[in-house]
Amino acid sequence: MPSTDTKLADAAPEDRIAECQSEPDSSTVPESMVDIAGAASVIAVGNIASRVLGLVRETVIAYLFGATGLVSAFDVASRVPRMLFDLLIDGLVSSALVPVFSELAERDRAELWRVASIMLSLTTLVMSAGLLLIELFASQVAWLMSGGFDSDLLAYTAYLMRITSPAVVFLSLSGITTGLLYALKRFTLPAFTAAVFNASVVVVALVLTGLFGWGIESLAIGMLVGSAMQVMLQLPGLRGASLHFSLDWRHPVVHRILKLYAPVVLGLVVSQIGIVIDRNLASRTGEQSIAWMRYATTLVQFPLGLVSAATAMALLPTLSRLAPSSGSTQGNAPPAPDSGGAGLEAFMDTLTAGLKMVLVLILPAVVGLFVLSEPVVALVFQHGGFTAFDTQQTSLALRIYLLGTTFAGIDLLLVFAFYARKNTLTPALVGILGVGIYLTAALVPAAFRDLRMTDLVLANSIQLTAHAAVMLCLTHRFGSLSGRGLGRTALKALAASLIMAGVTKMSAQWLLVRFPGETVLDEAMIVGGAGLAAIVTYSVAASLLRVEEVGILAALLRGQLGRVFGDPAR
Repeated sequence: MPSTDTKLADAAPEDRIAECQSEPDSSTVPESMVDIAGAASVIAVGNIASRVLGLVRETVIAYLFGATGLVSAFDVASRVPRMLFDLLIDGLVSSALVPVFSELAERDRAELWRVASIMLSLTTLVMSAGLLLIELFASQVAWLMSGGFDSDLLAYTAYLMRITSPAVVFLSLSGITTGLLYALKRFTLPAFTAAVFNASVVVVALVLTGLFGWGIESLAIGMLVGSAMQVMLQLPGLRGASLHFSLDWRHPVVHRILKLYAPVVLGLVVSQIGIVIDRNLASRTGEQSIAWMRYATTLVQFPLGLVSAATAMALLPTLSRLAPSSGSTQGNAPPAPDSGGAGLEAFMDTLTAGLKMVLVLILPAVVGLFVLSEPVVALVFQHGGFTAFDTQQTSLALRIYLLGTTFAGIDLLLVFAFYARKNTLTPALVGILGVGIYLTAALVPAAFRDLRMTDLVLANSIQLTAHAAVMLCLTHRFGSLSGRGLGRTALKALAASLIMAGVTKMSAQWLLVRFPGETVLDEAMIVGGAGLAAIVTYSVAASLLRVEEVGILAALLRGQLGRVFGDPAR
C-alpha cells in the first residue's frame, strides 16, 4: 500500500544524505529529500490508517471465528480475486503505468486522458471475463488452491469464492485510478483506499454477524463492499479528467505499456503459481495452518506498508524522471553501465537516500516485533475464538517471517529502481528465480519427514533474502551504491536496534511480573510499556551513533509541527 497534493522535485539531491549533520536544521535537508519524505509521509499516513484498520479487521476475524478451518477457507477464497488483480493490474501500476503516466502528465494531459480511458475500459472488459471464469470453475479452483481440505471445507471454500470474485473488477479499476492519481501527484485519496477497504470489511462483518447471525460469508460480502468503496473514494481525485469508454488497444502508448509489462507478467505468472502451490502445501499441514500464517503475515505487513511501500511509491515518480533518457528507448534490455554523469549520480543519490531511510526505520521495527512477538499477538488476536495455542503458533510463524522482512523492505525499492529505468525484464527473471528458491527450500525437508507449516514460512524468508541479494548485485550494473554511506548507515541502525532489543526484552520481563497478561489491559501495558522503551532506546542509541537519517526525520517532523501549530521563530 498511504493533505494536499504533493509535488516531487525534478532535480537531484543537492547534497547526499550521508553528508548531512546528525541533527540538521530542516532548511539544510536536500530539497528533493524533503519532497520525497513529504510524499512518503502522505502515503504513510494512509498506510498507518490502513494497517491499523487491517489489524482491527484481523482482530475482529479472530474474535468472531478464531483460527479455524473456516478462516483458512476464507483466506483461500479471498486470495483468488487478489491473485488475478496482482497478476494483471497491481504489477502493471508500478512497473508501467506510473512511469508512463508520469511522462504524459508532464507533457500532454490530453494524451494522458486518452490512454487512461483505454486502460480503464480494457481493464473492465478483461476483468469481467476473468470474473465469469472464476464463477464457472470455483470448485476446481478451490481444489487447486486447497486440495488438502476435507470435502466439506473444500465445498465451502468454493462457495465463498463465488461471493468474493466480483471484487476483482472493483479492485482493478481502483488500481488503474491509483496509478493515474500518483502520476498526477495527487497522493491523498489513493493513500486511503486500503483503509476504506479494511473499514468496510469490519463494519459489514460486525453488522451481518451481530444483527443477522451470518457466518464467515459476512467477510466475503465485506470484501466486495470494500473493493467498491475503493473506487468511489478516488473519483473526486479525477477532477478535470476527460475520460470516456474506449477500446483502442492499438494505441502506441498502450503498446508501450504492454511491452513494459510483458516481462512482469511472466514473473507474476510464476509467482502466482508459487502461491497456488504454497497454499496447497499449507492446506496439507493442517486446516489451521493457513489461518496462523494469515495472522502472522498481517503483522509483518504493518512495518512493510508503513516504511517500504510508502517510501517506494513516493520515490518512483522522481526516479522515473531522473532515470537516464536511454532507459525508455532500450525497452526491456538490461541497462548497461551509464556514463551519464550527473544524471546517473542524481538517480543513485535518490535511490540511496530511500534505501537508508527504509533501513533506519525497518530494522528497529523488525527487531522490536521479534522480541515482543507473543505479547503483540496475544494483545491483537487472543480474544473470542482465538486461543492461547493459536497465539503460540502465530507467534512462531511471525518470528520466522521476520527473518526476511528487512530484505523485503529494501527489495521493493530496488525493484522500483529498475521499473523507473523502464527495465521490467530483470525483476521478472529474478522473481522466477525466487520462486524456484522458495520451492526448493520448502520441499527439501519434506523428503525426510512430514511437511510442516514452519517449513513454508522459513522458505518464504529465504526467498525474500535471496531475491534482495540478487537485486542488490544487479543494481551495481548500472550504478554503484558504494561510497554513499549505505553500509555505514545499515551497521549503525543494526547496532542501535540490537541495543534496543536488550532494553525491550528486559522491560517486557519487568512488566510481565507486574501485569501477568491475564486481561487486555495487562497485555496493553506490556506491549505499550516495552514499545515505548524500545522507541526511546532506539532514538537515543541512533543519535549517539550519529545516524544521519534520524536527524533528518526529526528536522522534518519539527518543520511539520511548526507549520501545523505555528512557530514564532519562523
